[in-house]
Amino acid sequence: MSEHESGDRLAPLRQEHARLQESMADPALHDDPGRARRVGRRYVELEAILAAAERRDRTVADLETARELAELGEGDEELAAETAALEERLAAEHAELEDLLAPRDPDDARDVILEIKAGAGGEESALFAAEMLRMYRAYAESRGWRTEVLTSSPTELGGLKDVTVAIASRGAGTPGEGVWAHLKHEAGVHRVQRVPVTESQGRIHTSAVGVLVLPEADETDESELLAEAMAPANLRIDVFRSSGPGGQSVNTTDSAVRITHVPTGLVVSCQDQKSQLQNREQALRILRTRLLDARRAEQEAASSAARRSQVRTVDRSERIRTYNFPESRVADHRTGYKANNLPQVLAGDLSELVDSARRAEREARLAEAAGESAQERR
Repeated sequence: MSEHESGDRLAPLRQEHARLQESMADPALHDDPGRARRVGRRYVELEAILAAAERRDRTVADLETARELAELGEGDEELAAETAALEERLAAEHAELEDLLAPRDPDDARDVILEIKAGAGGEESALFAAEMLRMYRAYAESRGWRTEVLTSSPTELGGLKDVTVAIASRGAGTPGEGVWAHLKHEAGVHRVQRVPVTESQGRIHTSAVGVLVLPEADETDESELLAEAMAPANLRIDVFRSSGPGGQSVNTTDSAVRITHVPTGLVVSCQDQKSQLQNREQALRILRTRLLDARRAEQEAASSAARRSQVRTVDRSERIRTYNFPESRVADHRTGYKANNLPQVLAGDLSELVDSARRAEREARLAEAAGESAQERR
């Protein structure tokens, strides 16, 4: 994208930014939490774009001045070095602006609910599911995000049959910094190859763990999209006795909660919290997010939009990534990324893996946008 093309795109964005600024100054905006949240997200996004454009424009002006001085014969080695540095800075700032202007997933700024499920491989799969939970928590901590385990099913050997965790940023940021923007590509089947602790003959086993990532719904989404779906008449709520780790309340009170969404058959159970009320709120939180994801999938299908691909079965033949312990290698089968840094990845260093997936998404979105523009010109 040339500077002229990006300038053409900035004019309507500046106008939109001014309108949003006026809206945010209106006290009536905050009477509608849903609208206030959407306006705030978009305002932060536009602020980042316009700030990047301003930095680039200042560098363009400085570079023009330096070149004019050189043409007047006032150039010296110091000026030549400064001109070269400005040219390098301009290229970086233009690339940053181009990235901010690229088409984005509208959910990029959202927090997520991430589910990890043991699959093929039995106890070994459950043990690796627990390792993956530690990996994602470490990555979240490195980015300053909060994590909260909503529900889990541990095994006797310390593994996890399944676990659901909420991952949230600690404040408003640009969509590119959002949790969903970074973690949505983790969805799918993760394959692990290693000698399990349960293996007495030293043979390498292949197991699989499934990951599902959903952009978290909030209460305003419920009022806008899910009011009818989450109506009390559509929910069957059962309570039962908790089991497993959990403190003094386990096996003594009916604190666990199971919520069934009658129209769709979706079932969510929570028992990790100490009180029935807390478990009920967590279950509603997960159900709301799953219903929102299903509703959006329906809307995208109705408009023939491509549904983002997330593998919901845990089969060894369907995998997005392989963790090979004997070779200390991790490979992403979608982007072609490979590295021999498996210990660092499991310690939470997912940056390069995440970046490779984000670059692939960006290229796909740019290609799609270019195709749509070409179609419109015909």
